[in-house]
Amino acid sequence: MTSVTFIHSADWQLGMTRKYLSDEAQARYTGARVDTIRTIGELAHSEGAQFIVVAGDVFEHANLSTRDVVRAYEAMAETRLPIYLLPGNHDPLGPGSIWSGEAHSSRPDNVTILDHEGPFDVSPSVEIVACPWYTKHPGHDPVTGILASLKPTDKTRILVAHGMLDVLDPDKQSETLVDTAALRGAVRDGLVDYVALGDRHICWTDPETGAINYSGTHESTGPREKSRGTALAVTLDGSTVTTTRHEIGRWLHVDIHRHVSSMEDIALLESDFASITHKDCAIVRTVLTGTLSMAAAAALERLLEAQTHVFASVYKWERHTDLVVVPDDADESLLGLSGFAAEAMAELRELAQQGDKTASDALLLLYRLGATS
Repeated sequence: MTSVTFIHSADWQLGMTRKYLSDEAQARYTGARVDTIRTIGELAHSEGAQFIVVAGDVFEHANLSTRDVVRAYEAMAETRLPIYLLPGNHDPLGPGSIWSGEAHSSRPDNVTILDHEGPFDVSPSVEIVACPWYTKHPGHDPVTGILASLKPTDKTRILVAHGMLDVLDPDKQSETLVDTAALRGAVRDGLVDYVALGDRHICWTDPETGAINYSGTHESTGPREKSRGTALAVTLDGSTVTTTRHEIGRWLHVDIHRHVSSMEDIALLESDFASITHKDCAIVRTVLTGTLSMAAAAALERLLEAQTHVFASVYKWERHTDLVVVPDDADESLLGLSGFAAEAMAELRELAQQGDKTASDALLLLYRLGATS
């Protein structure tokens, strides 16, 4: 069996949009998802890889513009290496498929679409066995059904597939879970040498075989992904599988959780923001809880507003945010209210202490007006 090195990537989802990005940030995000293909090519050359496999969801959906598709193919051409693309659940084969669009006439010679089940010869000694998706809802395990049709071979055999392993998915009722035990058995029996999977956007390598792996997406798509995008460099040499995880992406999703009840806590929050590098390509979701004075709430508002000019996006995770504004003595002294106004403020304060968000917002507005008058 000949030693072979390749790059395992997946879930490029080219053309992906994110509602929390401005038009300016979205344009950069879209461009990065294409440009990182070139970074994968650079990684492949530095690792001495012979080819690149993309294990599903190359495109976000079937309605991408010709420009999006052509630019993606141009980046693939620049890698100067064979690239094998598997249709996944976002871009399945079938009626109306993105793969049948006119834009694909620009597909470069180094790109092969894995458009049917079964083997594709990479070289006389290496074959890819593809498991493409034909519909978004196949209703069955989209991977292991092909194992019964495979016969032993002297070639190095790489199964390229898309789907969630049952050992990783909490939804045990899903009709598309992939049978992990069946894949592990195929590896142990020598029926396949490596399983390149997509669908899970976080890099994961099988602790039992080391040969059934997710590369993760090449650019971050959401807060559950705790690093920038990744790819795997894989070397198969006889029964030995060597994988190296490489962080190749530019974009990062970050969750900041903090309880804020004082100016000191707000200073710590500011440190959280400061610790993040490459802020122009970082998307921050805040999860803030606590009870703040009006002055502290105003300071928090100023801090968050300032960060929106630095980061690609800063937004609240609304259903986990629980901030209450309650005036303290210093607030009331600054405002100097009396009579009906003081009574109204006392009523708002009582409502805010009970968790009334509208009352908290009204108190903060009142503070801003009073502090600037």
